Amino acid sequence: MPFLFSISWGSVSGWWTPVCLLLGVLYAWLMYREPVTVGPTMRNFLAGLRGVAVFLIAFLLISPMVRSVSYQPQKPLVLIAQDNSESIKLFKQPGFDAAKFNADLAGIKKELGDGYDVREFNFDDELHDGLATTQNGKQTDISTALRQLNERFVNQNIGAIVMSGDGLYNRGADPQYEAQKIKTNIYTIPLGDTIPRRDLLIANVNYNKTAFLGNDFEIELLAAAYQSNGESIRLTVTEGGSTVSSQQIPVSNNAFKKSVALKLSADKKGMHKYNISIAPVKNEISTQNNTETIYVEVLDARQKILLLYNSPHPDITVIKQAIESNKNYELKTTRATETGTISWNDYSLVIMYQPAEGMVAMATKSKVPVWYIMGAQTDLRALNQVQKVIQIGASGRDMQEVFALTTPGFSLFTLTDSTMQKISRFPPLQAPYGNYSSPAGGTVFLRQKIGSVPTPYPLLTFGDEAGRRQAVMTAEGLWRWNLSEFQTYGSHAAVEELFTQCVQYLTANAGQQRFRVYPSKTVFDEGEDILVNAELYNDALELVNTPDVRTDIKSAEGKSYSFLFSRTGKSYQLNAGTLPAGEYSYTAGVKLGDKSMSARGQFTVKAMNQEARQSTANHQLLYAMAKSSGGEMVAPTQIARIAELIRKNDTIKTVEYEDKHYTDLIDLKWVFVLILALISTEWFMRKREGL
Repeated sequence: MPFLFSISWGSVSGWWTPVCLLLGVLYAWLMYREPVTVGPTMRNFLAGLRGVAVFLIAFLLISPMVRSVSYQPQKPLVLIAQDNSESIKLFKQPGFDAAKFNADLAGIKKELGDGYDVREFNFDDELHDGLATTQNGKQTDISTALRQLNERFVNQNIGAIVMSGDGLYNRGADPQYEAQKIKTNIYTIPLGDTIPRRDLLIANVNYNKTAFLGNDFEIELLAAAYQSNGESIRLTVTEGGSTVSSQQIPVSNNAFKKSVALKLSADKKGMHKYNISIAPVKNEISTQNNTETIYVEVLDARQKILLLYNSPHPDITVIKQAIESNKNYELKTTRATETGTISWNDYSLVIMYQPAEGMVAMATKSKVPVWYIMGAQTDLRALNQVQKVIQIGASGRDMQEVFALTTPGFSLFTLTDSTMQKISRFPPLQAPYGNYSSPAGGTVFLRQKIGSVPTPYPLLTFGDEAGRRQAVMTAEGLWRWNLSEFQTYGSHAAVEELFTQCVQYLTANAGQQRFRVYPSKTVFDEGEDILVNAELYNDALELVNTPDVRTDIKSAEGKSYSFLFSRTGKSYQLNAGTLPAGEYSYTAGVKLGDKSMSARGQFTVKAMNQEARQSTANHQLLYAMAKSSGGEMVAPTQIARIAELIRKNDTIKTVEYEDKHYTDLIDLKWVFVLILALISTEWFMRKREGL
C-alpha cells in the first residue's frame, strides 16, 4: 500500500514559512551574538538548536496541515446471484442435476482464487446472502436483485456479476434497464427448459378485491394451453364446494391463449373464497398452475370521502387514484367554490388540498375528520387558527425542498417495511419555509429532511381534538412520489398503502368503539408478515396502552396461535410472523379497570402460485443482458468456463483507490518530541559548558 504525505495549508498562507525561518535565525543570533566562553563551533551548534526549535514553534502557530495519501488496492468483486424461485425446481431441463449444478456454482469462488473478492447471493422477490439449495421462492424480481447489488457495492470495484436463472420474472421492472445501470460484465447461466411442453394453465387473473352487496362483479382470467391442440379447457369456479360458474373452451393451436370474463353475484356480506380450476389433461408437465384461489370482500356500503381544492394540481389526481385503489372508499372531488349543496355529515372524511382562507373556514362546519394538505397557496394564518396539530410561523410564501423521514416508534398504524423504505428514498416535496412546531397532542409520522440534515419539523402529523381526528401534511408534490415509484418499482403500491392507512385511521370512529383491533390488510400474501394493530380508549376517549392485550389467532383447521401485543407509543402492535396459507380468525381481549373488552375479526393468507404460471424459460433475456454488458451466456454444464472468462477479461482487474487524509501538524506527537529534544539538548550542552 503506497503512502505519501505533504504539507498543506488551512486558512493561513504558506508564505509565512520564510517569516518563521527568519524568526528562528534572528532569535538564535540575538541570543548567541555576544562573545561567549565557548568556541565558535559549539556556539554555532547551540544557535542552530535554538533556531530550529523557535522555527518549529512559530511554524506550528500558522496551523499547517499534513496531507497523507495512501493507495489502497481493491480486488475485483465477483458477485454470484442465484435464482432461488420455485420455477427453477418445477420446470427443470431433462437431465438437469440440481445438486451438481449447485456444487459447480459454489466452486466458482475456489476456481478464481485469492485474486478476486467473490460474494454469493440468492434472490426471489428480494436479495439474500449466500447460495441456496431449496428453490422455494414464491416470486421472482430480477430487477430488484440487480438494484440491491448495485446499491450495496456502489463506488466499489465490481468486476463481474454471475447470474443463474430461467429468465422469468413476475415482479418488478424489466431487468435489462437495471443491468445497464451497474456498468459491469454480466455472465448468465440459463436454467429451465425453452421447449414448450404440454400444459394447461391459468396465466393471469384480474379482479376487484372488493364488491358491494347486491351487485355483480367480474373476474377476468387468461387461460392458456401449450402443445394441446384439439383438447378442451374445462374451466370451473367454485365457492365452498359449490360450482358458481363453468365453461368449456376448445383449444385451436399449440400456443393457445384466451381471455375469459366471468360474472359472479355478490349476494352475501363478508370475505368470499373462490377456487378457479382447469381440469388437467394427460401428460401435462405440471398441474400446479391449473388452479388459482382468489378472495373477494363483499361490503354493505362504502365510506364517502370529500376532496376539496381551489385550483387544479397533479397532486389531486395522485390522491384520487391512491384512495380509489381501495374499493372501501368512494371519493368525491370538488372545487371549494362549489360546495353549496354538500352535506358535510354525509362524509366520513374531508381532505382539503392547499386550503385558502375560505376553504379553511369550512372545516368548522362539522365534526367530520379532516386532512389538510398544504402547499404554496395555503393560508397559513387561517390554518393555524382552525387546528392545533401543528403551527407554522412563516413571513412569506417561500417554499423549500424537503425529503421524508419516518419517525421511530410511530404507533397509530402500520406500514410494511417495503413502503417505509420507499418513502425514505422518494424525491423531495415542496414545503413552506418557516418555523414549525407540533403541540404535545400531535403525533408525527413523517419529519422533514432539508438537504442532508434531519430536522424535527413535521411533514405528516396526526392529532385528535375532542374526538375529531385530524391530519396535516405540510408539503405538496405528491406527483413526484407517484412518478418515482412507478419509474423505479413499476407500481404505485407504497403511495396507495400510505393513503389507505392514513384514511383508515382518520375514518375510524373511536367514540363508538373503545377497543379496536384490525390487521394491516385483510388478505396477506404467503410468506408476508402478519401485522395487526390495536387501539384502546379510556372513558375520556384518550388513547392508552397500560393493560396487556392478548389475542388468539385460529386457522380454519382449528390450530391456534397465542400472542401478546407489543406497546408502541400509545397504541399496540403485533407482528405474528408468517403463517401458512389459509383463512384465520382472531379474538383479542383486554381489561381496562374493571371492564373487560374484546374484538374479533378475520384475515386470509393467500397461497402464492405465480411461479407455476410460466413453464417455458426465457433464455433470450439472459442472453441480451450478458451481450449488452460485455459478458457471455454460459451453459450450466460449462460453469468452469466462467472463471477462465473472468481471468482473461482485461477490464476485470485490481484497482487502487486514493485515500487522502488531512491532519493538523500540531496534533502529531513526534513534533513535540522533536522540539523537546532540541531544547533539552541545548540546555544540557549549555550547562556542560558552564553557560
